[in-house]
Amino acid sequence: MLTLTAATWLVRLAAGYLLAGLVFSLPFVLRWAGRLDPVAAHGTRGFRLLILPGAVLLWPLLAFRLLRGDTAPPMERTAHRRNRP
Repeated sequence: MLTLTAATWLVRLAAGYLLAGLVFSLPFVLRWAGRLDPVAAHGTRGFRLLILPGAVLLWPLLAFRLLRGDTAPPMERTAHRRNRP
């Protein structure tokens, strides 16, 4: 059973994660999304509003890709792609 103290810390951790995601995602959506996807550089305000929740939740992955300097979208690894000549 989860104690009240553990539950409080769990909620605080989740709130901190979401706050950090919001702080990261605002500049990401406005400026940095075009670095990871060239099509996103020409996105409308509606598009940017749509990707905001995903950027808030996936901010560690997006930050890692930005810091690594990835400019191309990741290649999916499927059996079909592996067996192509």
